[in-house]
Amino acid sequence: MKIKLNENFKNVSESYLFSTINKKVAEYKEQNPNAPIIKMGIGDVTLPLPKIVIDAMLKATREMGEIDTFRGYPPEWGYTFTKEAVQKYYKNYNVSLTLDDIFISDGAKTDVSNILDILGHNEVYITSPVYPVYIDSNTMNGNSIHIIEGNKGNRFLPLPVGLDNSAKVIYLCSPNNPTGASYTYDELKMWVDYAKSTGSLIIFDSAYEAFIEDKNIPHSIFELEGARECALEIGSLSKSCGFTGVRCGYTIIPANLEINKIWKRREATKFNGVSYVTQRAAEQALSPEGVKACQENIAYYKRNAKALAECFDELGIFYTGGHNSPYIWLECPNGMKSWDFFDFLLTKANVIGTPGVGFGGEGYFRLTSFNTYENTLEAIERIKKVLKK
Repeated sequence: MKIKLNENFKNVSESYLFSTINKKVAEYKEQNPNAPIIKMGIGDVTLPLPKIVIDAMLKATREMGEIDTFRGYPPEWGYTFTKEAVQKYYKNYNVSLTLDDIFISDGAKTDVSNILDILGHNEVYITSPVYPVYIDSNTMNGNSIHIIEGNKGNRFLPLPVGLDNSAKVIYLCSPNNPTGASYTYDELKMWVDYAKSTGSLIIFDSAYEAFIEDKNIPHSIFELEGARECALEIGSLSKSCGFTGVRCGYTIIPANLEINKIWKRREATKFNGVSYVTQRAAEQALSPEGVKACQENIAYYKRNAKALAECFDELGIFYTGGHNSPYIWLECPNGMKSWDFFDFLLTKANVIGTPGVGFGGEGYFRLTSFNTYENTLEAIERIKKVLKK
């Protein structure tokens, strides 16, 4: 074949992190078919959707079966009723949005990478450890990537101290995946002020905002004065409402920014919108009653996260997360490398986690709270048993 290919793809790891994990687990299961494995690796929810959401989907599905209520292509930018639901949801945090600010998507992962379609080849600054899609999508696009290191010393919450004054694209995620660390209002304000002063753009990933408990941690970057001049926000219903398999999210791009108009044109060309049935489900999930029901599921995961945090407190192992987040980001004991600790937990405790090196954090490890409470407690007992030896 003589056609030209995007050579940038050759600079991306041949295997996605979670594909590698699945391969290693499958190989272990082949040799140990009866192993009672507990999965605490991938950040996928396990509780079913709330009844109010299912009822909305069923009603919408029935509408699609009637000539008078059938709908074809949805609006590329989202139905008005879904955008209004997002608008009302943000009012809970004193954030005022116009409907033109809001774009309904099929999930945060899609827009985190697709947003690069409307940006030139800017210098890209990414706080690390980080969700792999940030780095991979920019690598695929041939962008120049700079890592802003998060570490034990800065509580995995790096700030724009020492950065030059050039304009750049900055990726921030709070509460963070994978570390669970969360920026306070004052810390996030430092990033907003920096972006404004340098003409930079912040891409703010708020996928885990529904887990926030502390009043000094913002749910949205638009709670900060000046953010409408320098930021866009990508939100998700995956973790907050259990939509990992349903697929719905939203991107907030202030209408006063030039990129709003460009993104609108991009979506009209490349995206056919989110299905009517899904958007009716999202509308209910974001309603006051829906949020209450979804928060019951989140409370369940938070209990799991708290139990994990208490486990590592007892073991004296450094970690972040476990609070305001469904993740625990722990320091591998005894100076172990991330993949070595993965193999250790898999073979000795039959517990699956995620090696931190896959997020750019060698020597660290991520566990999720997205399992049953009973499995979480069992995993904790196994971990204590093998680490106390």
